[in-house]
Formats: sequence, C-alpha cells, structure tokens
Amino acid sequence: MILTLTPNPSLDRTYELPALRRGAVLRAGRDRVDPGGKGVNVSRAVAAAGCRTVAVVPLGGPEGALLARLLGEHGIEAAGVPVTGSTRVNISLVEPDGTLTKVNAPGPEITRAEAAALLDTVGTHAAHADWIACCGSLPPGLPPEWYAELAAGIHRSGGRVALDTSGAALTAALPERPDVIKPNAEELSEAVGRPLTTVGDAVKAAEELRGLGAGAVLASLGADGQLLVDATGTWFGHATARAVRSDAGAGDASLAGFLAAGGGGPHALAAAVAHGTAAVQLPGSAMPSPSDLDPSAVTVTGDLPLDRPLTGTAG
Repeated sequence: MILTLTPNPSLDRTYELPALRRGAVLRAGRDRVDPGGKGVNVSRAVAAAGCRTVAVVPLGGPEGALLARLLGEHGIEAAGVPVTGSTRVNISLVEPDGTLTKVNAPGPEITRAEAAALLDTVGTHAAHADWIACCGSLPPGLPPEWYAELAAGIHRSGGRVALDTSGAALTAALPERPDVIKPNAEELSEAVGRPLTTVGDAVKAAEELRGLGAGAVLASLGADGQLLVDATGTWFGHATARAVRSDAGAGDASLAGFLAAGGGGPHALAAAVAHGTAAVQLPGSAMPSPSDLDPSAVTVTGDLPLDRPLTGTAG
C-alpha cells in the first residue's frame, strides 16, 4: 500500500482553449474537474494501476466535500482531516500545442491543532504502508521544517519516505534523510543555488543533494527525460511522447510509477518514465492507467548523455 500526504490539496479545473488571449472572453472547448495536489495525483496513479492507496488530506468547506467524493470515485480511500478554511481550487488553461498556464490558489491556513491532526493521521496508517509519499507545497500556517518533522517521525517508526516538494521545505528536510526526493530541473537548480544547463549539471546537483541527506534523487527533466541517482548507480531514462496534451501532474505520475515498481534502480526509473510519458498525452491532470503505458518506448541507460543541453523543466 502507498500512503500519500498532501497538506495543500485542491480541486483542479482544466480548460482546453483554442488560444490564450489576454483580456479576451475565452470559450473553452472542453473542461474537467479532477482531485488535485501532488500527493493526491500520486494516489490517483497508484489506484489507476489497481493498487491500494490511502490519501491523507485536509478537507474544508464544500470544496473539501467534493474532493473527498472525487477521491472515492477514483478508488482512493480518503483519510480526511477537517480544517476550518476551504480547500483551494486551481485553474489550468491548456492550449492546442500543450502549453499550460496555471493559476494556483494559496490554500487555507492550517492551525497548529489541524497540523497535529495531519501528523496523527499519517501515523495511524503508516504501519501498513510500503511507502509514504509526502508531496506538494506547504499551506499557510505550516513552517518549512514541517516535512522534516514528519520524515523524522516516519523513520522512527521504520517507514520509508518519498518527498516531492521544493524550496525551503526541501532543504530543511534533507538532514532527516528522506529515502527519495523528486525535484524537477528548476527545483533541483534552486536547491543547489546555481543554474543547470546540461544533464551533467543535473547529475552533479543530484549527487550534491544525496550528500546532504537524500537517499535517492529522481529528477524530472521535462521533455529531456528523467534522472535517477541512488545506491544502485546513476541512470538516465527517456521516451518520446506522440503528442503532448498537458504536462499537469506528469511528475506525480512518474513518482507513482517509481514507487509502485519498488522505488529504486533502473527498473523503477523505467516505470517512472513510462508513467510520466503517458500522463502528458492525457487531458488535464488525468493519471494514466496500465493500458496507457508503453514500456517498449522507454530507454534507460547508465551511459549518460552528460553534455546534452536541458530544454525543459516541467514535472
């Protein structure tokens, strides 16, 4: 079972537009509403693969009630923690060439009591989890060290932590030795404080974060592929999408594939690449099912293209 924690979940409404014109009245060709937030997306991808997952989420207002209902419709057990504020609603605008414009709300402020309830709820389910994926931004009210506190508690109970966050929340958690971190290229650059222009630069940055405490670094490099630096070695994976429809949630799908495949080594990286590539070919933040995957299109190698320029940072 994969347990996910999303401290700042959302309802994700996606509009597909013929063109994005500032100041104009725009008519969407299609729209959809998905349960959102990085950890929620991981749970959705795990559930789509037919595996059990429990999503720990704060739920507030009618938006929170809708989020809980949508999670149930996706086959996800929602371990909801009531909060005073309303669950946020995020907007994605997708153009025909796959360009994505997102408007993310800040989310409700989490009180000290609500934060403690989230930690307690994770602890209640942690003993039955193969992995605990702690994902996304921290909402108002939670300090950057909150993920570090959570990781320390999970490790004391013998659990494994996958962490997908950025900025101060990521760097504060590294001394607690998260078993896997999953930055994209932009987040990887931010974490080491320098620009990354090649795959080789990304490798050095990932090695640096391992030196600071990360057990493994699974880095999404957008259209350039994915990088894994862990105890088994350094690996690079790539697959070409037939057509990019939306990259919303692609990195979350990758993490789900990686954890479901064991969470380490080239086999897990291949699963991550297959899931991420499938996700970008789906509308909105839809998560891939097994029928969407094309493992034969994935290449994983230990012979890294170190001089290849980085062109994308999504994921």
